[in-house]
Amino acid sequence: MSKQKHSGLTILAISSIPLILVLGNSMLIPVLPKMKTELGISQFQVSLVISAFSIAAAISIPVLGYLSDRFSRKAIIIPALILYGSGGLLAGAASAWFDNSYTWILAGRIMQGMGAAGTAPIAMALTGDLFKGGQQSKVLGLVEASNGFGKVISPIIGSLLALIFWYAAFFAFPIFCFISLLLTIIFIKEKKAKKEPPPVGKYVKGLVSVFKTEGRWLFAAYVTGATCLFTLFGILFYISDILEKDHQIDGVMKGLILAIPLLVMTTTSYITGSKIGKKMRLMKTLIILGLLLMTTSFASLIFFKKLVPFFAVLSVSSIGTGLVLPCINSFITGSVPTDRRGFVTSLYGSVRFLGVAIGPPVFGSLMAWSRSGMFLVTAGLTLFCALLCMILIHVAKTKPAEDKESDSLFEKLQFT
Repeated sequence: MSKQKHSGLTILAISSIPLILVLGNSMLIPVLPKMKTELGISQFQVSLVISAFSIAAAISIPVLGYLSDRFSRKAIIIPALILYGSGGLLAGAASAWFDNSYTWILAGRIMQGMGAAGTAPIAMALTGDLFKGGQQSKVLGLVEASNGFGKVISPIIGSLLALIFWYAAFFAFPIFCFISLLLTIIFIKEKKAKKEPPPVGKYVKGLVSVFKTEGRWLFAAYVTGATCLFTLFGILFYISDILEKDHQIDGVMKGLILAIPLLVMTTTSYITGSKIGKKMRLMKTLIILGLLLMTTSFASLIFFKKLVPFFAVLSVSSIGTGLVLPCINSFITGSVPTDRRGFVTSLYGSVRFLGVAIGPPVFGSLMAWSRSGMFLVTAGLTLFCALLCMILIHVAKTKPAEDKESDSLFEKLQFT
């Protein structure tokens, strides 16, 4: 009983880490129009508040991923949460009291992005370390669901905090980080390494070997993960803008509406993660199916402008995203041995952040160009990813013997 309780608390602690990460961008989405007005900045400048965070994270993630392999996961996660909270304090203080506050807000967001680099991607690697087999996929599903749950509640929280003052969300970050920090310190117990970490040269050679043998399908997985986050945050940026500009919806109601597609995605992610186990043929099928659902939904949105039918059709893409992400997570987490898992999952996190970073500015440009063109370009991108996964991911027909040393899915996949 105590072991089961401990496992549950460990899962809670791990799940809190990506939850904190998601708040970094999603909580600010409803506030962006108000920020633009209060600071007197352009649409592009306000989109940089999201992009600065994500680009800083994308650059930092591979370095922190390597360090987590070299030392330990907690040794990276704990300072990362502290830096994340500190960046929020700087951005909040700048908004309230500093001259040239926009520049300082961007500095705080860069700090937060660097901190974010040591959260969710490392948590994925930690999950791979602590849980095996079907339980690993289930916990990864919970981690992705926690990620999605953060996306659901964060627009609502952001909207509620904005009722106090528009920059209140920045001051909330340290509070959330402190809670996750306590959970991590108390409930996550890492296994002691059986041997010293390899020298840098040997480590790099091992990574090169991984990408030589598994690089093609990893490329497909990385592109697909980045595309899912690109479309998600791009669409949220679009919705936040039209709700206020075209429908005069603001405040908590706006947050609740933004949460609808995210709730659908989160529910689908949780169910998918709990059912897939290590069934790789099923994973590949669900990835392709999910991308095709996204393609159909985005292409159909050109015909819908009224809110109810628009969100009904958009929810189909949310189901698709919820099918894709847990399967991609399981493939990537199980693809390499433990001693190189941190770097590979962190690189995946890096490309996901790049997707988040370019989503708002690209969609902002596409919005100015053509609404229909924006949705058709998005549909074309998800269709391309579906074809990429169909061609580059090949699941072996026969199940080979398990490699207990590597704990890897590698032998179960064929690569072209």
